[in-house]
Amino acid sequence: MSDAIIEARGLRKKFGNREILHGLDFIIPAGRIYGLIGHNGAGKTTTLNAILGLTDCEGTIRVLGEDPFQQRARLMENVAFISDVASLPRFLRVRELFALLSNIHPKFDQAKARSYLEGTDIKLEAKVKHLSKGMVAQLHLAVVLAIDAKLLVLDEPTLGLDISYRKRFYRRLLEDYMTEERTLLITTHQVDEIEFMLSDIMFIRDGDLILHMQMESVATKYSQLLITDPTAIESARGFKPVFEETRFGQTVMVFDGAPREAIAPYGTVSTPSLSDLFVALMQRPTSYSETGAAR
Repeated sequence: MSDAIIEARGLRKKFGNREILHGLDFIIPAGRIYGLIGHNGAGKTTTLNAILGLTDCEGTIRVLGEDPFQQRARLMENVAFISDVASLPRFLRVRELFALLSNIHPKFDQAKARSYLEGTDIKLEAKVKHLSKGMVAQLHLAVVLAIDAKLLVLDEPTLGLDISYRKRFYRRLLEDYMTEERTLLITTHQVDEIEFMLSDIMFIRDGDLILHMQMESVATKYSQLLITDPTAIESARGFKPVFEETRFGQTVMVFDGAPREAIAPYGTVSTPSLSDLFVALMQRPTSYSETGAAR
């Protein structure tokens, strides 16, 4: 194994007779911001649970050089985690929560956590149960940012929050967490909101990793063609789009590796957004896809 933050080889997981993960291979280095994206049931949560040592799997996985299932207690000293279902003790006051964490986690900095609450409406004497959902998210972020972790895993961390809270949440992450030594792994359905901050993407579909690449490589590999002239559709199909659909009387195609100068005569060429690429690649194969497109 290398000194990568996360390295998985042949990662498989079964529940009964059903295989959830089908031999995933990936390496996540330090200093990167990864988006792990897939539909519900695709295997995202199982992958995260394997990384966090919450479930054992076939194959090999190492996080910070450790087997996360066998060495979870030691590993958690350098890993922080926020989930949409995560909860803080509702009966505690904020200052009591910070005191508790100081006794539990050796790398929790109570002074730093308090500083992250400055400028918010969260008071140290407030009880967690009296905070709004947005304030709880801010508190949870303050807690994990106050832990000197090398890996931060976020599983739908802003689910249910309004857009202003979500933007503030991600901006704070970039400003106060990311360094060259730290790594951030995010799963979310709001892919357009995190596209600006991602360095790498991983698409998982039905337990298979179908895409793993740097964001800067997306534009060199994928292109999107908007066709307004119906007579150009058949000619454009000759370049074998991986996805095609009609929107408001216009045809949109996504290509993998097609030269942009070759498809440009048939419409307007652009780089697909992360959400457009997600829609294009996450389609299950159909009989039509064998001829070049999935619709």
